[in-house]
Order: sequence, then C-alpha cells, then structure tokens
Amino acid sequence: MSYTTSNFHIVFRTYRSERTIPIEHEKELYAYIYGIAKNLHCQTYRIGGMPDHIHILVSLPSNLSLAAFVQRVKTDSSKWLKLNPHFPAFRGWGREYAGFSYSWKDRNNIINYIIQQKEHHRVTTFAEEYRAFVEENGIVVDERYFLRDDV
Repeated sequence: MSYTTSNFHIVFRTYRSERTIPIEHEKELYAYIYGIAKNLHCQTYRIGGMPDHIHILVSLPSNLSLAAFVQRVKTDSSKWLKLNPHFPAFRGWGREYAGFSYSWKDRNNIINYIIQQKEHHRVTTFAEEYRAFVEENGIVVDERYFLRDDV
C-alpha cells in the first residue's frame, strides 16, 4: 500500500475576469465542481469564490496530476455553465490557473480563507490577490501574460 497526499489550493477566473457567476447561483456551480472532483476520486475540502473567480481546496489521488484535474474541471464545468440558464453571461474560463501545494496542517487556514472571500474582496481585487499568491509561492510574474486571455 502506498500512502500519499497531494493537497492543492487552486484558483482560476472567468474569461477576462467577467463577473458571470451570479452569487445567488454560485452554490449550484460549486456542487457541480464537487461532483466532478468526486468522480475523479478527489477529496474536496472547500469550494468558493466570487462572480469572477473560483477557489478550490482539494486532495488529488496519486494517479491524477494537477493539470489534468484543472483541465477536467474547467472543461466539464464550462460546458455545464453554458447550458445552464442561471449563468447566461458565462463565456468560458480564463487561460491561466494557479495551483499551490500545501501541508495538511494548513488546511483549516485555507478553508477559512475561501469562506471569507466576500469580505476579502471588499478591499482586495482579484488581480492583487492572484499576484500575491503567485509571488508568495516564489514564482516570478511575467507581465506579458499575467491575467491575459488574448495571448
């Protein structure tokens, strides 16, 4: 028996950061994403966000890469959103995503962070939040591509 854990805080945004996830219907989207993750044998700890972006805290099984998980979530949820009348303005997800691995000990802090999204974004823009995540994890931001869907 192998024992592994791969905990990721994943963040991705709507196409061009358009505010196309109505707050009154966001839980439908989160439930759909939860179902995708469950079908992929992932353990989802929290999903939340804002009208222009999503946060997911998830543990991936050892046979599933982060890139494959995000691709599946974005592809399947995009198809569902475009057919759902509660999301009439949704045009797609942005090109980028951020995925950062975390220790099991950090789980509750990240869950609380995701829960507090509405409060957090009263004072911080998504671009500021996203840049901070990237830089805090030691990644240099390439301004030519940062939050651009047209490249």
